[in-house]
Amino acid sequence: MTIATTGTAVRVDTLAGVLARAASDALRAEVDLTPKPGLVDRRGSGAHRDMNRALMHASVDALEVGFYDMAAASIEEHDPATLRAELGLLGRESEARMMLATDGVNTHRGAIWCLGLIVSAAARRPSRWHADTLLAEVAAMAAIDDPAVSPARRSNGQRAVQRYQVAGARGEACRGFPPIREAGLAMLRRARKAGCSERVARLNALLAIMTVLDDTCVLSRAGRAGLLRVQGGAATIIERGGAGTRAGARELARFDRELLSMNASPGGSADLLSATLLIDALENAAGRDWPLRCNGEQSAQENEYATLIA
Repeated sequence: MTIATTGTAVRVDTLAGVLARAASDALRAEVDLTPKPGLVDRRGSGAHRDMNRALMHASVDALEVGFYDMAAASIEEHDPATLRAELGLLGRESEARMMLATDGVNTHRGAIWCLGLIVSAAARRPSRWHADTLLAEVAAMAAIDDPAVSPARRSNGQRAVQRYQVAGARGEACRGFPPIREAGLAMLRRARKAGCSERVARLNALLAIMTVLDDTCVLSRAGRAGLLRVQGGAATIIERGGAGTRAGARELARFDRELLSMNASPGGSADLLSATLLIDALENAAGRDWPLRCNGEQSAQENEYATLIA
């Protein structure tokens, strides 16, 4: 099977494989980023008693095939409503694989949603990998109802949306994820331009997202007061120069201890950092002759795809 993009035939399996690997790389990069306040990283489990880094990596491994299927479906299906139903089915299959790999622990449900939508958008627009274009596609797809999901279905995040009247995962997606574009990507680029290391740039991007996101993971664990403390604490670190300064690093360590004492984990912000890293990789690949990776060496398949889109 082939698709046409700017006059070049690109194999469906190659494009889908590259996008699936890019999404998985972004998730692994988020897991390994250290030190993240309240979150699983190389140091430990953060505020999560039921998670650790090895479990998170096992979850990512289980999700890669789902991202592949979402990309392939998005290449082949052109009717938006039909594709939305297919993506919903594939997302639930991915959740089932995740739960099997983690023995029932919800490690990446939010990430399946936001990265799955971005993978789908990138598959549908293989020659237009710019943040604004991709996030507009995401918003359009998120606005379509999944016919298989009952309005009565309630997750912890959905209960927080209803109780605290915040946008939640779907609401943020329907708006085109402003925290990704206006906070995550903006801070990532600003920190790099200022000469920060990639680790510091990514930590600062996470903190920037935390300052603006009504994180339903935090709301579910710590309520409105907890969310305000999380948003304010992240803002304070940025005001003190970010994670790469001495004052910012001291504040980050204090902030981490505060989140642990609150049992608060900014898991929604972590998901959007992964999405930020994925879009950053997509934009870089669109502007250069090297393929999509958030870390590590490029594969033979990715070399092939870089040649095809050059």
